[in-house]
Amino acid sequence: MSIKKPNILFVFPDQWRKQAVGFRNEDEVYTPNIDRFAAESVDLDNAISCFPLCSPNRSVMMTGRFPLSTGVTTNCKLGLPVKLHDDEITIGNILSNAGYRTGYIGKWHLDLPEQSFVPEPESGAKHWDAYIPPGPRRFGFDYWYAYNANDQHMAPHYWTDSHHQIVPHEWSTKHETDVAIEFIREHNSEQPFCLFVSWNPPHQPFEQVPDSYKALYTDKPIHLRPNVLGVGTEQAQQHIRDYYAAVTGTDYEFGRLLAVLEEEGLAEDTIVVLTSDHGEMMGGHGWLEHKNVWYEESIAVPFFIRYPRELKPRQDSILFNSADIVPTLLGLIGISVPTHIQGIDHTGIIRGKEGNRPASTFICHYPGAVNEHELAQQQGDNINAYGWRGVRTSRYTYVVQKSIHDQCAKRLLYDNEQDPYQMFPIEFNGVPDDSVALELENELQSWLTKLDDEFSLI
Repeated sequence: MSIKKPNILFVFPDQWRKQAVGFRNEDEVYTPNIDRFAAESVDLDNAISCFPLCSPNRSVMMTGRFPLSTGVTTNCKLGLPVKLHDDEITIGNILSNAGYRTGYIGKWHLDLPEQSFVPEPESGAKHWDAYIPPGPRRFGFDYWYAYNANDQHMAPHYWTDSHHQIVPHEWSTKHETDVAIEFIREHNSEQPFCLFVSWNPPHQPFEQVPDSYKALYTDKPIHLRPNVLGVGTEQAQQHIRDYYAAVTGTDYEFGRLLAVLEEEGLAEDTIVVLTSDHGEMMGGHGWLEHKNVWYEESIAVPFFIRYPRELKPRQDSILFNSADIVPTLLGLIGISVPTHIQGIDHTGIIRGKEGNRPASTFICHYPGAVNEHELAQQQGDNINAYGWRGVRTSRYTYVVQKSIHDQCAKRLLYDNEQDPYQMFPIEFNGVPDDSVALELENELQSWLTKLDDEFSLI
């Protein structure tokens, strides 16, 4: 008799940075449910978003493959033909074929906007949004309650299996949690489920969060990180309060998901992952609202994984890239990792065993502005040969940046141990003569070669 495989509940708020968790004592945010969950989980405190932007990193999280391979080298948006390749195989495809009931709730952002094809789609989708009908573009997710991209947290909408738009008139995170709870309660005891819940908050607009959560921070002093420079302090503090309020609201809704697993007797046999697609600068280094940069506030994400039947709670500092999520989950549930996957199965490490620990992990950015793509086309250039590439090690961040406008590479080395707020990088105008930087340059070149990335360090 075969043993039923564990369920998977994968929850990922958008733009939630590693620092915004109460028990870390960095951002002054209230997260009691997440704090308790972290204490019951394996906490991967060096989890890295390989491309800290929504669509590219989501493509990596879903496939275990890096952005050049998935075809998602910037956000899926109007003006560019960027979407997840039709022939990609996601964790939804793999688990559906393995007998799982698969579901996806919330923000997708891996498809072309409908207005790329017709000015007024039947679905009512606007700007970057899209209704994705049943079929191959849902990539193996059978249950669908989602939208492509729409930043209206207090007035969300969704589609299921028709062009009819569902408008619930409540905070998106709360509504999506209600839908997820219904999905879980409908579980078949003989069939495992895999449910992805993609909350949009705390992504901006930061102010779109219920007043009850905002009230928790109204009179709370906000202490800015030392690298918050060149930004109006009063404005920055208001954004931070609203961001924290959204995180606290997320915490409450996550607690509801955990409670339903207990009520249904599923907690022991469900792998629960709580993470994010990327972080948020929140004023760091002169930006008020920003990601898509190599700083820790942007690339470092929370990653907690709980599986009471097999995993002992602890913290581990393994460098864990977005591309490692799919192979590691497959390894945990005993499904062979397909050979096309580029990430690493860290099942042994997650289980507390000895194993190979990567010396570095890859981080990247490919240009996304429509005018940059148009310029590259006019010049006969490969736009994906520009942007920035880097490696993150347990101590250092090393980045090489090259713009299509000047094509002059700039190198930056950060010692995150001596300079935790990354305020004093060492800059190199050419191939570095510093021994640490040269070693990291070679490490980066190895990654570029491995991934067939045409970005040149010369």
